Amino acid sequence: MSRGFVKEGDQEETPIIPPRAALPAGATNYVTSTGIKLLQTEREQLEHERATLVTTHEQQRRIELAVLNGKLDLLNERIASARILDPASQPADEVRFGATVTYKISSAPNPQTFQIVGVDEADVAKRKIAFVAPIAVALTGHNVGNVVPFNMGGESRKLEVISIKY
Repeated sequence: MSRGFVKEGDQEETPIIPPRAALPAGATNYVTSTGIKLLQTEREQLEHERATLVTTHEQQRRIELAVLNGKLDLLNERIASARILDPASQPADEVRFGATVTYKISSAPNPQTFQIVGVDEADVAKRKIAFVAPIAVALTGHNVGNVVPFNMGGESRKLEVISIKY
C-alpha cells in the first residue's frame, strides 16, 4: 500500500540501535576468555529482557522488540566473529593481546598499568584498553626495557615498558 494511504498517527519511526564498540574493517575480533563470557552474559540478559518484555501499548512493544532484536543481532555477529586468544599462549616477554603492561611516559612521574583486551571488553575505568587503541598498538611487540616513540596530543613522547604480565 502506498504511504499516502497510511494515517499519520500510524506511521512508526525506525528505532535507532546504538552500534557496538568500533572494530576496524578487516580486523580480527580478538577476545579474552573473560571477554567472551561477558558477551555471552550480555546475550542472556538481552534474551531475558525480550522474553519478559511487559508493555501494554502495542506500538511501543514493537519498537522495544525491534531495538532488542537489533542489539541481539549485532551482539550475535560479534560473538560469531570472536577469536579467543589465551594469554598463556603469548610470548611472556613481549607485549601482546591479553598482556597487563606497566609503562612510563617520559614526561610523567608515575608508571601506568593497563591490560590489552578486545574492543567489547575495553573499559578505561577498569584499566582495560582495546588492542586497537593507539597506545596498545604502539606497545605491542615490545619487551621490558624498550623505549617506544608515541605521538600524544600533538607531542612526541617516549613510552618505556616497565613490566609485562599474563
